[in-house]
Amino acid sequence: MTHGRGPQAPAIPESLAAALRTIDPDSAAVFVQFIDSCLTGPRAKQMRRDLMTAIQYFWRHPLAEQVREEGREEGLVQKSRETVLRVLERRGIPVPGTIRERVEACTDLNQLEIWAQRAVHATDAAGLFTEG
Repeated sequence: MTHGRGPQAPAIPESLAAALRTIDPDSAAVFVQFIDSCLTGPRAKQMRRDLMTAIQYFWRHPLAEQVREEGREEGLVQKSRETVLRVLERRGIPVPGTIRERVEACTDLNQLEIWAQRAVHATDAAGLFTEG
């Protein structure tokens, strides 16, 4: 917990995975949830998820489904962002940094779908954000 936000945070999941292999699955699941709540950096959380996928007990715990669902959702959102920007770029429409940042910051799949549809017909990148 003390180092969960520090530069050494990515080392925590490696130590955790090694220690959890030595205890019973139910106790291990409790520790995983506790540590997960303390690792706030995206890099540390991703490393923890990567390590935990190899540990069988983890997949039997309700937290596992949450992690899998978050991963699926993140993947869909990221793919949708890429689609919006790729359509504009392939059509030869320049994408200013402010518009790219807005698209990359969006986490709403429905909004990204609307923008992807607008990107097909837009005359400039700002056209993503106007109805018509």
